[in-house]
Amino acid sequence: MNVVVLTLLEANCANPGPRTQTLHLVDELKSRGAVVRTVEASKAEEIDPVLDDPDERIVLAADTDEQVNAVVARLMRRTLPAPSQRPDDLPAGRTVADLPALAVLPLSAVPGIVQRLGLPEKPADVAEAVASGRVKRTDLMRHDGGGVAVDGVRLGGGDRPWRGVVNLDDVVLADGSEQILACVVANADGYAATDDMVLAEPDPADGKIDVAVAVPVTVGRLRKKLRIEVRRARGRAVAVHPEDSVTYIQDGLVGELGRKRTWWVEPGAAGWYTAAQ
Repeated sequence: MNVVVLTLLEANCANPGPRTQTLHLVDELKSRGAVVRTVEASKAEEIDPVLDDPDERIVLAADTDEQVNAVVARLMRRTLPAPSQRPDDLPAGRTVADLPALAVLPLSAVPGIVQRLGLPEKPADVAEAVASGRVKRTDLMRHDGGGVAVDGVRLGGGDRPWRGVVNLDDVVLADGSEQILACVVANADGYAATDDMVLAEPDPADGKIDVAVAVPVTVGRLRKKLRIEVRRARGRAVAVHPEDSVTYIQDGLVGELGRKRTWWVEPGAAGWYTAAQ
């Protein structure tokens, strides 16, 4: 069994080198008969050589969801066939083949994705999952900007309402005429709640994405008052078209969306080494 332990370094990292959890993991893997090598990368393209050997099992030593996302995105891009070379044996409803399985070793913090997918966290447990070869598959979200989401996306939130059109398959959740407090496109439940309000209850392995839109509505004829209405739907693909721009967070990465974007689900595309159930 060959294993590569990959650590993503922050730019200008002052203290590169293995960390305590990584050293423990290497010892645990070697005690199970593994041949282990460690790799550090600070740029996306430096990950590619790690992904080239199909006989190596990959462990990502990570602090954040963004780091997990970066490796999954790289795996997806290297697995994605060109439109003209789309193989006939792709699973139904998929545009990409099964991604190679990935284990995640939490470092100073536990990435939320690890908790939400129920993955092992301690070095010994991660080593056992990798050595056993047990893999569970979960859905993956892709979008037309070329990125992926393991957990999901939240658009808006806080005190910045926005306007836009939100369509899930053939369901219109917002038509652009109303203010939107928050919109959630969820695979797992990292963004399923905001301000103590549950917006969605997603299952990361059900082959669907959950979308929820929270809008303020006025009720009552004489004594008018404002309440928050949450519109929910579940399906394969969602398109969000903000009127201007809206802040979003996707797998921990914050950005601004100023154009139409479509997310869709790739059922069972992601694989994770996991402990016995």
